[in-house]
Order: sequence, then C-alpha cells, then structure tokens
Amino acid sequence: MRFPKYSMYVVLWFLIFLIQGCTGMYFRKADGPPPQPIDASEWSTTEYWTGVIFNGAKIGFSHFKISPAAPGTDRYDIFSEAYLRTRLLWIDKTINLKSYDQVDADLSLIQFHYEYDLDGSKLVLSGVRQEDKLEVTIHSRSQVTRQTIPLQNSVYPTSVTGLYPLLHGLQVGRHYRYDVFDGQTRQIGPLVQEIQAFEESDLFNGAAFKIDTRFQGHKSTTWVDAMGLPLLEMSLGGVIIAVIEDEFTARRYLTLAALNKDETLLNFSLIKSDVAISAPDQLQSMAVRISGIQENFILPDDMRQNCYRRGEDVACIIRTQLSASETEPVLDAVTRQRYLLPTDTISARHPRVSELAKQIAAATENDFQRVQSIVAWIQKNIEQQPVDVFTALDVLDGGKAECQGHALLFAAFARTLDIPTRVVNGIVYSPRFQGFLYHTWNESHVDGRWLAVDATFGQIPVDATHIKLVEGHGLSDLAPLTEMIGRIGVTIDSIE
Repeated sequence: MRFPKYSMYVVLWFLIFLIQGCTGMYFRKADGPPPQPIDASEWSTTEYWTGVIFNGAKIGFSHFKISPAAPGTDRYDIFSEAYLRTRLLWIDKTINLKSYDQVDADLSLIQFHYEYDLDGSKLVLSGVRQEDKLEVTIHSRSQVTRQTIPLQNSVYPTSVTGLYPLLHGLQVGRHYRYDVFDGQTRQIGPLVQEIQAFEESDLFNGAAFKIDTRFQGHKSTTWVDAMGLPLLEMSLGGVIIAVIEDEFTARRYLTLAALNKDETLLNFSLIKSDVAISAPDQLQSMAVRISGIQENFILPDDMRQNCYRRGEDVACIIRTQLSASETEPVLDAVTRQRYLLPTDTISARHPRVSELAKQIAAATENDFQRVQSIVAWIQKNIEQQPVDVFTALDVLDGGKAECQGHALLFAAFARTLDIPTRVVNGIVYSPRFQGFLYHTWNESHVDGRWLAVDATFGQIPVDATHIKLVEGHGLSDLAPLTEMIGRIGVTIDSIE
C-alpha cells in the first residue's frame, strides 16, 4: 500500500517552541499607559500551565517554573515540560519534553539537561558553559556523542525568551537581539524581539504587551502581562495556540481517551490534488504548479527536477529517468566528503552499522547493486510504522520507523559503503488520500549522477510525484517546511 508517513520531526520543530505569529483581528490598543513592569531582580518562584491547541483541536499542555537556585547565589533554575498527543494515520502519537536550565542573574546559560521522548524514542542532551565554549553531550539509545560549540558572546536557553524582555524592560518600541542555544538543532543563533504594542483582546483578560519574536526563520507573537505571564501565544497564523489554564484543566487532558480522533495533523498537512493519479508509482514525468511558496524561497533545481518562478507560483517539471546523453556536474571532493561523513543522526561507520552494511553488500558488484540491496534489506527488516526516531541506530534497535527513519538508516548504510548520500524532504502523491503528503527519501551519487531512492516505498528511482522541497536531515534544514505546511497548493498540468 502506498502510504506516506507525515514527518512528525517537523511537527516537533514548531510545537516544542510554541512560537507564534498572528494577525490583529481580535486585538485593540489598551486604554491608558502601560503599567510599570515588575523589577526582575525581585523574582520569586513563578509557575504557570498552558493548554496547546493545534488547528482547532487541543493536543496537550506545557508547564513552566522558575525559582531561585541554591541560597547565596544569583542563579535561577528553570524547569519546563510539554506533553503533546495527537492521532496520526489512526495511531496515537505522543511527545513528552522535559528541560532544565540553570541561568545566571542576567539569564545567560550556565548548564542544561533536556529529555525528548517521541513515541518511546528518547534523546537526552546535557551541557555546561565553560568560559568561551559550550560542552554538549548527546545520549540516544546505543550512541553517545559529544560536541564543543565555541562562544563569542553570552548565550541564552530558549526557556528564557519570554523572560528576557521582562528583565530588560517591557516598554513599547524596544528591540532586543541576543544569542540563543537551540537544543533541537544543537546550534546557536541570533534571536530578535520587538515589543510592538500594549493591547487588550477578547481572547484574554486585561491588557498585555505584544512581543514579536524571530528565531531560526520563525516568526512569533506573544502577549504577556506586566508580571511577565504569557496570556496568549500563537504560531502559523493561529494554527498553534497556547493559552493559560489551571493545573487541573491541563492534567485532565491526559484522561481524555477519545482525544483527536479526527486526524488533526494529517488533515492539516494534506495537499489536495485537482487530478486523481491512480498509479503514481508508474509515473515517469509530471508538470505541476505550486502555489504559496514564499518569494525568497528557492526550490531545489537539478537534472531530475526543474523548477522556476511563473508569476506567483513555482512551476516544476519532474522526471524519473534521464536520457543517456544528459550529464551532471562532477562531484567535487569537498561535496563528496560531506555526504560520506557520519552525523549524530546518520550513524555511518558505527560498528553495528558497518557490520550490517558488509553483510548487505556481500554479494554486490557495484554501487547501484549496493543501493538495491540496502533498500531490499530495509523493506524486509524494518517495519513501516509512524514511530519517530532520532538516529539510524534507533531504527535498528526498534525495528520500525516512519519515512525519516528509513531515510536515516539508508543514508547510514550507503555512506558506510562509500556511496555519497543525502536526505531530502518534500511531498509525494497518495492515492488513498487523493493528494500530496509530506515525505522523506534519499539521493545517492551513483555512476556520476544523483539517484533518487525511496526506501519506504522500495523505489529505485522514485516516481515522478516525488517533489523535493528541501535537502538535509537536521531540524534547521527542515525549518522552511514550517512556513509551507498548511499553506501550499499543487496544480497538476500534465502527467505521463
């Protein structure tokens, strides 16, 4: 059955931060001058709960608490957690996130410990600031990796983004820019905030400061009161909403056995097609127009997929096979090495991966046959289930994964066998849902060309309904998708 798996990795990307960006439909300027904000130096324990709503359906809650650290210090301990649950392809999906940050009086990061649990797949990050560097340790099932990140300035955790304006002044018109460590990408990047207005709304009681936040390509809006309490948070034009609620209401959510039976994520991400394709796996070429792509975003353009702007749309011609006379640029040494190296998610050359790769390729004579053998092994040994994983080793341990897990494992095997391989993400047609769903597959450099391979569908090469939107397997690579999901449309001009 042709049944693409929606990328929960992307969902995690924007749910974990609860970042916002909304219109001004229900907001108006508050009467009178804003109150004087509290002096952040007098903070005591602050704690609150929020309910999380996705596309009109409640999917979980978050909990935040900041309190003074050990007596005699000017440090603070920040604890936060989020529990998210929805149904995807009629299977429950659960995400449990826990984080601890210790920060200095200026909210700069001292040490941290983060735990991510996606359907039982666990990832643990811990780290400590040491003068001009951040030492990070990553634990994921059978693998422990370490990373040293150089620091040029003070760095802050994502947990303080709601507190930073409170500390430095909640005043309309102020701008702030500071470096933030993102545990999901294990990267440090600039975060920019602007206090835009002091408003009232039918969506919350009283008046609040409207704060616009931009980080890692995301736009966010939060309304906080003079005590720094976030009364309302929104993202993706109101698709994700976080609202203050009491602890009883938040925890009661966990007892709702019939939660989200309407496939919220699937319905939101499905891109309906104007043309029904009965046998997409046999399609050799397809011409489409994609609407809703931001002007500053350029779709991948290569020999297989040729894309260009046509008015407000992006037109693409996708082919399965190239003619014998068509050639691609020679892969330079730097690029080749880039797609052979292991990463913290692509566990290439790990002893377990290396041993299995040798067995899989034992009877092969060339790279194309090795690619075929890897796909056949994954088809036979890895169950197709919408279960999220963090690394290729997680897939081996659990024996099941969704499309991203298949792509990570394929890349690990291929790179171990010295086949340059990358992970790509985009959309693919599903006859069952009569539209396009988000999907992940691979491209391997074989015989001088990039060969598109789908280990989930068992396709070599992939059919012409595979439309590549972004390349890469890290969350920073996937970030542009968060601006597309729920917004783009596809018009099919021709198929062969």
